[in-house]
Amino acid sequence: MFIRQLEYLEALAREKHFRRAAEACNVSQPTLSAALAQLEDELGVPLVERSGRFQGLTPEGEIVLARARRALMEIDALRAEVAEAREGLRGKLRFGVIPTALPMAVRVTAPFCAAHPAVTLEILSLTSDQIRQRLEGFEIDAGLTYLDNEPLPGVLSKPIYSESYCLLARADGPLAGRENIGWAEAADQKLCLLSGDMQNRRIIDGLFRKVGKSPRPVVETNSIFNLITHAALPGVASVASRQVLDLFGPLAGIVALPLVAPEARQTVGLVVADRQPLPPLPRKFFESAPSREDMDRVQG
Repeated sequence: MFIRQLEYLEALAREKHFRRAAEACNVSQPTLSAALAQLEDELGVPLVERSGRFQGLTPEGEIVLARARRALMEIDALRAEVAEAREGLRGKLRFGVIPTALPMAVRVTAPFCAAHPAVTLEILSLTSDQIRQRLEGFEIDAGLTYLDNEPLPGVLSKPIYSESYCLLARADGPLAGRENIGWAEAADQKLCLLSGDMQNRRIIDGLFRKVGKSPRPVVETNSIFNLITHAALPGVASVASRQVLDLFGPLAGIVALPLVAPEARQTVGLVVADRQPLPPLPRKFFESAPSREDMDRVQG
């Protein structure tokens, strides 16, 4: 059994296509297929469902894939530690961020990038469920997600900031001049909310339920940009994070009313898979991230 055979299997599971997997590994398709067939002979079980094209992995293949990913992660960690000792931290850090936290991600990445200029950074917009799945599958190194509402299993976590909420509406509309608005009253507005596959939406829906409301939004989106800009439409209001709005500054023609009764906050934090020892990249990233107290001082 060779490392390349495990890499080929992982690439095939990721790409779900023999030709694309071979291209990702910089080999010919016959080379990849022959190496996988040899691995099957060595293990004595079929790993790949075949009927002219890739149909998925067999149950035995899924077991081998899980072990292969863990072995490849350990090999990558070994290479990274040796390289770090010789020439400093290098490689690519894959960072999954929930959409509502994307504008805040730079506060986490900036100190790491400054300290480790030879590391490249890949930032992916992912839901909290996708972050969990990709951490488990060794497809990302770290995530920025909610910690309180739907806590992830099997991770180390570090609180980064607390998210609070406000209602965005036109400055020339009926809510102009208000200092705040209650959740119950906000539920009666024509709302633009994030889509139901996002944890932010599940949090918002839960807060509305606490006040006995279940609004039906007139607009749903998975984009923070659309969430904010739709508040400029006549008669439409959006629920957004106060912390994200503070990064953008005052919005022309739009008022941001803090949502109260109840006043709600959710903790957003950095997560890495709880595997010991942690590989150098996620370990250094986790250690360099600012604390919630540091972020509060910056925002204050």
